Amino acid sequence: MPDRIVLGFDTSAAHCAAALLRGDRVIGARHEAMAKGQAERLMPMLEEMLSDAGLGWRDLDVLGVGTGPGNFTGIRVGVAAARGLALALRIPAIGIGAPEALAWGLPRPCRVIIPGKGDLVIWQDFHDPQGSSGPQDTAPESRPQQAATGSLAPGPAPAAPALGIAEGVARLAALRSRTPQPRPAPVYLRPADAAPARDAPPVILS
Repeated sequence: MPDRIVLGFDTSAAHCAAALLRGDRVIGARHEAMAKGQAERLMPMLEEMLSDAGLGWRDLDVLGVGTGPGNFTGIRVGVAAARGLALALRIPAIGIGAPEALAWGLPRPCRVIIPGKGDLVIWQDFHDPQGSSGPQDTAPESRPQQAATGSLAPGPAPAAPALGIAEGVARLAALRSRTPQPRPAPVYLRPADAAPARDAPPVILS
């Protein structure tokens, strides 16, 4: 059986990141820092990476997308792109949480911490009863949470990621795609910053 081609990407923070796997081997990777503009840059970046690898959209077998927590707009951009591509290409799209992706390959137990706005951080604990590391897909001890720096609950020591977020997304997507998965959905920890408009809606004339 030929190695599957897996594309993973993430726009949940101030970046556009993508990784392309053929089996277990990374054959393409991009990471571009950007505070905004992911909606305009994501698809061209993915096309460029596929072209550099000598591949096209129809060569893909699995999609992985980062679902956050993180930037509201960025998460929606990534999830919408993954759903649209999966529908058009008729391949599975797997949603992967940002802390899960960054925990790939780390010895368990471990804690992943992601910088947030101001003095806030996003954190999540991961546990493996056997204490092993590597490609295991173990359940986390907790859901992603948000707290001020210095006020996190007791738990494992924070660990530095072993690889980029997009590669973690791709590797977990490849692993989980072997069983049925729900459609990717954004993971939010708080309400959106945007507030409903206070002005009365326009009157629609007959």
